[in-house]
Amino acid sequence: MSSSKRGISETAPQTKGLTFWISAWLPVLLGVIMIAIESTEALGANHTSGPLRRVWEALFGVVSDPRWDVIHHILRKCGHFFAYGFIGLAWLRAWWMTLPKSQFFTDASLALLGTALIASCDEFHQTFLPNRTGTPWDVLLDCSGALVLELIVYLFARSFRPKRLARAA
Repeated sequence: MSSSKRGISETAPQTKGLTFWISAWLPVLLGVIMIAIESTEALGANHTSGPLRRVWEALFGVVSDPRWDVIHHILRKCGHFFAYGFIGLAWLRAWWMTLPKSQFFTDASLALLGTALIASCDEFHQTFLPNRTGTPWDVLLDCSGALVLELIVYLFARSFRPKRLARAA
């Protein structure tokens, strides 16, 4: 399949200019920066509980402290899932653009590997912070988010643009 059928121009990535490489990899870099900021002591659960609770209660009404603890935990875990899901998509897009002759599953595997690497580094970093914990379960959750969003993109692409991924099947 020619590279133009993958949605990019005929020119090989090696001959692309700086703008191409920036457009391919900038979303990944921004995602990593976002994770680095969120992985600080300032955004630990003890600092996010108050602001998130005020927003929650403004939308849904007052909740008891024990109930809020559960809601806050779920919100933070959903944040992991979706943040890393979107980082996984940024990785997928970057590989898709820069490896035009590869199959979707190669790009998706590299995206999942990149996500796992960032998630592992993030959790390792958190073990050194007094109000954070690093856990392999969060790495698994992060990778699950990336995998689920990549599968959704794959199914969407197969449903609405089947020729684009024909050789990935």
